[in-house]
Amino acid sequence: MPLVVIVLDVTPNRRLLYYITDRTAFPGDEPARRHHLLEKIVEAVRAGIDYVQLREKDLPTRDLESLAGKAVKIIAQLRTENGELRTALLINSRTDIALAVGADGVHLRAEDISPRDIREVWQRRDECGAGAPARVSSSGDPLVAVSCHSPTEVTRAAANHATFAVFAPVFEKKDARPAGLNLLREACEAHIPVVALGGITLENAKSCLEAGAAGIAAIRLFQENNVAEVVQRLRGM
Repeated sequence: MPLVVIVLDVTPNRRLLYYITDRTAFPGDEPARRHHLLEKIVEAVRAGIDYVQLREKDLPTRDLESLAGKAVKIIAQLRTENGELRTALLINSRTDIALAVGADGVHLRAEDISPRDIREVWQRRDECGAGAPARVSSSGDPLVAVSCHSPTEVTRAAANHATFAVFAPVFEKKDARPAGLNLLREACEAHIPVVALGGITLENAKSCLEAGAAGIAAIRLFQENNVAEVVQRLRGM
């Protein structure tokens, strides 16, 4: 069966917005942090965020699956209540958990298996009738985001049928040299939407969009602020 790849509708006024979670930044003990994270996901969905990446990679498999399952149910319920909401949930690197809980897709590291392989695994699962019925997406094809750190990696992601690339770090990251706007601009020449990540603020986001980025990805920008206000500002750029 030929691969069917989701094509994103990216218009100049429709910025792709990608919230990456980090429950460890919330106060309290572990149960409190997970509760705060789920509340922030609710806020993000209601604000119209396009994607949420559950990035809690330090969690044991069982705990991550439980948290992911709760997130899927929350998003599904919110979308049932409001048909205009379109937020999709991606799981960081764990295709097995994404399939188990019915998430919309996965976010891959640059060194992970290729998006093409992910799609084949996903299709075989669906063909066997084992796909999770709770999946938010109406399509059987997964969303596959790929972390990229150079224009070459973005080109490779496009060739391997990624849905979009997350280019980082544009401005800053611990123990990593910023790529800068020139490399971001070069990366955006690939035939795939590119979302900018790394030190993004409301003050510098416009420069990323002017460089050709299809949208903005962030942890702190969304998690530490009122998401609706941030979304309104970014979509107005």
